[in-house]
Amino acid sequence: MFNGLPALSHQQQQQAVERIHQLIAEGMSSGEAIALVAAEIRETHQGGQSLARFEDDEDADEDADEDADEDA
Repeated sequence: MFNGLPALSHQQQQQAVERIHQLIAEGMSSGEAIALVAAEIRETHQGGQSLARFEDDEDADEDADEDADEDA
């Protein structure tokens, strides 16, 4: 769902939310506003690539169990 979107700082996220709210207040649908702001973000962040990694909770739990077994 978020392919092609760079990682944003908290301040940048807040600015994006404010821009979306502004567009909605001006009569744009929420979907259109989100799509427009996402396109603006992609356009201004070209050239730099940021990747985010998400781990499953189950994998983290299994790793913790394995570490505990090794310590025993």
